[in-house]
Amino acid sequence: MKNKQLYFAMLMAGMSLGTAWAIRGQFGHEYGAAWAGAVGSLSVLLVAKRADWYTKIFAATLAGALGWGLTGLASYGIVVGYGRGIEFVNVYYGLLMLFVIGGLYGYVGGGLFGLALADSAAKPVKWVEVIVEMTIGAILFYFFMIEEFGWLMTPPRSEMWAACFGAAVALTWYLVRHQQSSALRVAVFSGLGGGFGFAFGNTLQVLGGLTGVKFNFWNVMEYSLGFFGGLGMAYGTLTSQWEKGENQQPKSKIWFPLLMVTLVIPFIVWERSFDLERLQGIFTKIEVAADSPILVGIQWTSIGMILVLTAWWWMRFYQNRANAVSYTKNEVYAFFLSHWGLYTMFSFLITGAFMSGYRIEQYLYLVNWIIVAFLIGKTHPEFTPKPLAPKKWSLNFGILLVFFALLAFILINSHGELKGAQKRFGVPPPVEEAK
Repeated sequence: MKNKQLYFAMLMAGMSLGTAWAIRGQFGHEYGAAWAGAVGSLSVLLVAKRADWYTKIFAATLAGALGWGLTGLASYGIVVGYGRGIEFVNVYYGLLMLFVIGGLYGYVGGGLFGLALADSAAKPVKWVEVIVEMTIGAILFYFFMIEEFGWLMTPPRSEMWAACFGAAVALTWYLVRHQQSSALRVAVFSGLGGGFGFAFGNTLQVLGGLTGVKFNFWNVMEYSLGFFGGLGMAYGTLTSQWEKGENQQPKSKIWFPLLMVTLVIPFIVWERSFDLERLQGIFTKIEVAADSPILVGIQWTSIGMILVLTAWWWMRFYQNRANAVSYTKNEVYAFFLSHWGLYTMFSFLITGAFMSGYRIEQYLYLVNWIIVAFLIGKTHPEFTPKPLAPKKWSLNFGILLVFFALLAFILINSHGELKGAQKRFGVPPPVEEAK
C-alpha cells in the first residue's frame, strides 16, 4: 500500500511537470523552463501533504523555478540532431549528452527546491553564499572547460552547458559541506529523471517521426523530460528525512517570492514571446491576416491575465494576512491549478489552438490538467527515508549507460539518413545550398 501511494504521488508530479515542460516548448529558454519548474515544484508540495511546507509555497516554488530554469541557458538543438544519425558513435554520444543536459535541469532544480524545503530557523540556508558560489563555479568551469581545454559538446552552438555544470558542482559542494543530505538526494533523483527523460524522449521523438503520423513528436520528447524529472523530484522528496518546520512564516518573507512567481516570471515569458512579429508568423499559417485585431487582442488578453491573477493572489496570500502567515492545502491546490492553468492558456493563445485544431497536442495539455486536478488530492504517500547510496547509484548509472547503448543500436537500425541529423564525429553531412 505504501509503494502504491508513493508511485501514485510520483505519477501526479510527473504528469504535472511533464505537461508544463511540454508547454514550455512554445516559449523555450530559461524563463519558459522556470515557469514549468514552478508547476513541478507546486505539485510535489501538494502530494507531500505537509502543513509546514505550505507556508513555504512561494519560496520553495521560486527556488525550484530558478533551478529548473538555469539550464535553459544550454543549447541542445544540435545534440538532438546527433540522435537522428546513422552511426552508433554519434547517436550514442547524442543520447549521453542529452542525459547530461536533462540531468543538469533536474539536478539544479531539485537541489534548490530541496534546499528551500530544508531551510529552517534551526538550520538556515545561506542563500547569498549559495548564489555566489554557484556563480563563481559557473564562471570557472566555463572558462577552463570551454576556453582553455576546448571540451565542446555542441559546436558551433553555445556551450553554456559548462557554466550550468559548474553551478551544479558548486551547489553539490554547498550541500555536502552543510550536510544537506535530503536536498542532495532530491537533486540526484531529479537529475536522474530529467537526464533519462531527455535521452529516452529523443528516442521516442525519432521513432515516432518514422511512423508518418502527423503529431508533434518533439513535444513528446519535452514531455518525457518533464515527466521523468517530476517522478525523480517527487521520489527524492518523499524518500528523504526532513525536519519539522514552522507552520507560520513572517509576512516580510512572502512578498518577494510571491511576486517573482506570479508576476516577474510570467511577465518575462509574455514579453519575450507575445511580440507582434512572432504572432503574425504563427497566425498567418492558420489564415489570420497579419493586421488582424485578433493579434493585438491576444497580446492584451495574455498580459491582462497576468495582472489580474497577480492582483488576486497578492490580495489573498499577502495583503489580507496577519504578520504571521500560514496557508492551507486548499489554498495551495487552488494556486497550483491556476498557475498551471495560466501557462496552459498562454500556450493556447500563442499557438492559436483556441481557434484552430491544427495543434492537437495542445488539447492533451488540458486533458492532463483535468486528470491531475481530480486525482492529486487523493494522494496520501508516507515519507520513507532512505540513506544516500553512492555505490548503488554508480552501479545503476553503469546499467543506464548500457541501456542508452541499446537505444542507440535500435535507432541506427531503424532508419536511413534523416533530415536534421548531425555529426559530432566523422565527416559532417553536406550543407544544402540555399535555393
